[in-house]
Amino acid sequence: MNQLKLNRTYMRFICCLLLAAGCISQGMAQGLSDAPALLEPSGTQWFQNQYLANPAMAGIDTGLHLNAAYRRQWSGVEGAPRTAFFTADGLVGKRVGAGLHIFNDQAGLIDRTRVALSYAYHLPLGNRGQQLHFGLSLALNVQRLDYSHVDGDITDPSLAGFNRRDNYFEAEYGMAYTDGRWTLQGALPNIRTLFTGDDKGVNGGGIFFTAASYRFTLPGAISRIEPKVAYRGVKGYDNILDAGLQVGFLDNVASVMGMYHTSKSVTAGLGVNIAKTVLIQALYTTQTGGIKTYVDGAYEVGATVNLFR
Repeated sequence: MNQLKLNRTYMRFICCLLLAAGCISQGMAQGLSDAPALLEPSGTQWFQNQYLANPAMAGIDTGLHLNAAYRRQWSGVEGAPRTAFFTADGLVGKRVGAGLHIFNDQAGLIDRTRVALSYAYHLPLGNRGQQLHFGLSLALNVQRLDYSHVDGDITDPSLAGFNRRDNYFEAEYGMAYTDGRWTLQGALPNIRTLFTGDDKGVNGGGIFFTAASYRFTLPGAISRIEPKVAYRGVKGYDNILDAGLQVGFLDNVASVMGMYHTSKSVTAGLGVNIAKTVLIQALYTTQTGGIKTYVDGAYEVGATVNLFR
């Protein structure tokens, strides 16, 4: 009985923290600019690679996890966005995780790169796998113009002035609660921008991220069902609610997932798990409302390699 009360107390604690982070972030979002933002993150962050959205997920279990993803939007359009993601994370000591996150986005003339190092601490709460997770990332953002795509006078001093801008440092904080079934999490992806208002336009537009999921483990052909709900703030846009689920088959050898976003788009994916070591997932995200008439959506491929488990 005492253990049950303790677990409920921890659940209330983490829910209150996540709610507070979301409310604070939503309130401060009103002071941010209306510059364009990334409405749709990598589709792999929902289930395949949650470290992309939250540094607290670095080294959340044993082994080394290598993840890579490539996304292409608006095929057939010159200068269409192309985005690549790479992460490596693992448990490096007792209760301590570490991670590396590299992001590169090319759209027209602009080439944007973000490199982040993460530290995570995983605190056990009980003997049934309950844990609190805390994570912090320090990131370097670099944004440059690619002269090879300039259709005009490359000696224009404004081009050189753009590339002489200082690189931009940022921090990201996240936390989570897990118990083998529940995963509750929240993250502030751009702490410096959020609290200082000093927006360099290279941070991707994220203001806050919260999510909750519950994993059902089943016998038979359908081996797992995991519904998930997320709520996130994006600079210059209405907050976005994401809801969907992932279903695993045949001891999770194959999987399908789908997420609906209130930005009026849908993400769907098919995955295969090879020898419980290599996971490959193909995803498609329909275009957000407003411009779907003119361009198609985003195609993405993600791969995960799990080592030393």
